[in-house]
Amino acid sequence: MTYTTAQEPSSAESDRLARIIDFIQAAEALKDTLRSGRTGQGRAESTAEHTWRLCLMTLLFEADLADIDVLKLLKICVIHDLAEAISGDVPAPSQSSDDGRAARERQDLLTLCKALPEDLSAEVVALWDEYAEAKSPEAILAKGFDKIETMLQHVKGRNAPDFDYAFNLGYGREATDRHPLLRNLRLLADNLTQLEMISQAGE
Repeated sequence: MTYTTAQEPSSAESDRLARIIDFIQAAEALKDTLRSGRTGQGRAESTAEHTWRLCLMTLLFEADLADIDVLKLLKICVIHDLAEAISGDVPAPSQSSDDGRAARERQDLLTLCKALPEDLSAEVVALWDEYAEAKSPEAILAKGFDKIETMLQHVKGRNAPDFDYAFNLGYGREATDRHPLLRNLRLLADNLTQLEMISQAGE
C-alpha cells in the first residue's frame, strides 16, 4: 500500500481549520455543564450526555420520520443546548417563558460562535433560532424529543428521596402534543413515571 503526502493547507485553509478547532474546544465545556437530572448511578448528568441521548433517539426513530429531514433534525439536536457551555443549565422545574433565558442563551451562543468562520456561525445560529421558534417539522420534533429525553432521565436516574416524579406528568406537554410519534412516546414516558411513583411510594 502506498500513501501520498498531504499538501500543506493554504493560509486561509489553516485559519479556517484553526477557528473550527477553537470552537470545538470551547464547546467542550458542555462535558462539565451539569444538569439537575441524575444518571442511573446517581451522579449529575452533563448537557453533553443529554445531547448524545437526544441524538440517539433521533437515529432510532428515523424509520418513523419519513417526511422529516433527519440530518437537519440531528443538527438541531446537536446545537440546541450549545449556549449552556457559557450560561449553564436551568433546571426544568425552574424554567418559565418570561425569565429572559432564551435571549440570554442566544447571546451566549453568539459569543461562542465568534470563533467560527462566518458561514458556519450563521448556520449554527440559524439552527438554534429554528429550534427556539419550534415552527418547522424538524424543530417541533427536536423540542418534543428534548422533553421526552428529560422525562426518561428523571425516571432512570437514581434521585434524591424527595424527588418530585409528578413533575414529569405535566412537563413539556405542549411540545409533546405536536406530532403523533411524540404523543405515543409521551404515553410511554408517563406510564414509566407513574410506575416509578408507585414504586417509590411503596418503599
